[in-house]
Amino acid sequence: MTEQEVIEKAVAFEQSSMANMSTSDRVSAVREAKSIVIELNQFYKESKDPKLMDIMKSVTEKKRKIEK
Repeated sequence: MTEQEVIEKAVAFEQSSMANMSTSDRVSAVREAKSIVIELNQFYKESKDPKLMDIMKSVTEKKRKIEK
């Protein structure tokens, strides 16, 4: 995946609704968030772009909300 595709995937994840999630939906959402952060981190290691760090932080924040 390219950096832009991963960013688009992250934005779509952030905008998705958390209402009425079943347990399996929560598990799959947490796994998706983890994979997004890992992919973004690969690009961040190369570029050190603060925009990528902000996206990773917001995805991680939503992941933590889902886990609660």
